[in-house]
Amino acid sequence: MSRSHQNAWLSVSSVAVGSFGTVLSEFLPIGLLPSISSDLGVRIATAGLMVVVTGLAAAVAAPVVTVATSGLDRRVVLIGLSAVLVVSDVIAATAGAFAVLLAARVLLGVALGGFWAIGAGIAVRLVDASRTIRATSLITAGISIATVVSLPLGAVVAATSTWRLAFVIGAGIGLVALVLQLLTLPAMPAEQRVRPAALTALFGVPRARIGLLVAALLFAAQFAAYTYISPFLHDVAKVDPDVVSVALLVFGVSGVVGNSAAGVTLHRSVSGTLVAGGIALAAAVALLPLVAHLPVAVFVLLVVWGIVWGGLPLGLQTWMVQATPAGSEAGLAMFVTTIQVALAIGSSLGGVAVAAVGIAVDFQLAAVIALLGTGALVWLGVRTAGSARRGAAAADH
Repeated sequence: MSRSHQNAWLSVSSVAVGSFGTVLSEFLPIGLLPSISSDLGVRIATAGLMVVVTGLAAAVAAPVVTVATSGLDRRVVLIGLSAVLVVSDVIAATAGAFAVLLAARVLLGVALGGFWAIGAGIAVRLVDASRTIRATSLITAGISIATVVSLPLGAVVAATSTWRLAFVIGAGIGLVALVLQLLTLPAMPAEQRVRPAALTALFGVPRARIGLLVAALLFAAQFAAYTYISPFLHDVAKVDPDVVSVALLVFGVSGVVGNSAAGVTLHRSVSGTLVAGGIALAAAVALLPLVAHLPVAVFVLLVVWGIVWGGLPLGLQTWMVQATPAGSEAGLAMFVTTIQVALAIGSSLGGVAVAAVGIAVDFQLAAVIALLGTGALVWLGVRTAGSARRGAAAADH
């Protein structure tokens, strides 16, 4: 292994740590809302705003940061976003008022949206073309791991310490990412300016439209169910409280495996990976309530679900990069905006379903949404391919 090859993978790893830190900071406080509510003297519903504002800020920041910084060296931008992550978590950890905490969470949203839009597509600048998907899978592994680790880690923090420790942990990881990036990231001069028109122009690209629609539906499906995975295990599956953390850990490890597996399958077929993943996601969440009385079956389906969700975000990002090869950052910016909005909508729909008809029906709803996303990919993909063939035939004549 050459020194330059080693440096390339160290650079990729530094971005992966950054992606892990931003997403962990986003989700870690979810299990701590009662403590935050009590300590800062606000209603728990009000405390929940700290999760909402982060997602909304990320949805806005992704395209704004992409356009505003498109003329800057990407090394400088990524390091700056990691610094914003550290600052936001430090402010949150020391906040004496809820308004200050909300401001910190808005800052986190800026780091989150910018990092997803720029960091997720940076692998092509760091490694050879033949290793781009593998490098991207490492970066998105940070996202997948943070998503699934946040719940059990939050439970540990809530049981053993103050909620402020969650933000100290986030700041610590952000600081590690910042140092690694300072030491390992090479200069990456801006290749082209991203104009605001490039963002809306994506909707004129059939493949990009398909990617955004499918991403919206699959992320909404995922978070309609995933948001309530702990209550499902507690209240529906009647899993022992001590075993719930183990179940969530199993889900997380499965996600890492799925992310690695997707790095292989995507080389063969991006659309095939997404279709198979969408169907498996729908099947897993639909079957869970039906086998809730069978602990072994529940764990098996959690493994399937974790594997699938470990790979789907990487597959969707790969689709968007391929759909907009001349401006992948614009594509990823709109991708981040889309999934953050879909995440909020999915969680909200899930909450309404759980309150009105129960967790089991919520999981069935999530399965239907996942199937809609998969069906849209198949139907629109076939239509687009047919149009392309007809256009080629017309050109030949």
